[in-house]
Amino acid sequence: MARRRSLTEEEQALWKAVAKTLRPMHGTGSFPAEAGAGDATGALRPAAGRSRRALRAKAVGAAEALTSAVALPENESPGEVFRKALEQAAAPASLLRPFRLGERAVAPPKTTLPTPVAEPVRMDPRSWQKLLRGKMAPEARIDLHGMTLSEAHPELISFLLSAQTRGLRLVLVITGKGKAVTEPVPRPVGALRHQVPHWLRLPPLGMIVQQVSEAHLKHGGAGAFYVWLRRR
Repeated sequence: MARRRSLTEEEQALWKAVAKTLRPMHGTGSFPAEAGAGDATGALRPAAGRSRRALRAKAVGAAEALTSAVALPENESPGEVFRKALEQAAAPASLLRPFRLGERAVAPPKTTLPTPVAEPVRMDPRSWQKLLRGKMAPEARIDLHGMTLSEAHPELISFLLSAQTRGLRLVLVITGKGKAVTEPVPRPVGALRHQVPHWLRLPPLGMIVQQVSEAHLKHGGAGAFYVWLRRR
């Protein structure tokens, strides 16, 4: 037969704190504030042959020992604090606002992608207006649609440097529109469409590019960019 393990000092101290929160179901009998050294389950039985005054004195002593070690709110017993902490930890956070039966539901706010900041106009205003209306025809174009980022970047650099060497001013860079992804987290629309404007602002292209704008609908719309090059 296996020997019963006796409680350690830490376990006995813990039981004293827990025993104070226990209450008899039918108002008869009480629970002792400490467990016997040789019986870990004996403390769960109602105390026999002990007066209520003695048990109350032990409960008060255990409460004083606990409150001296832990700062508790006023007018609240350790058991009440412990019970409230358990309820708060177990209660799931509500994701829905309170509503009444028959009340019209309110749609949650839509998740939208951030609007890109418009660049200042650096080219001739008259030419800029013609560009926005699609009245200017690109002198050359490059189609990056279907390429990876590592493939498209050197192709774009080579194309624009060559175009400036030939004296061209307006070229068209086709990236494709990509697919908008808004759930669960908004992401950029198309890898190339998102990355190409950054490449055009960084060296070595930032020194030769004067203006970048989304293309007119007849030249590809959101799937392409007008690039206005500086003169040599």
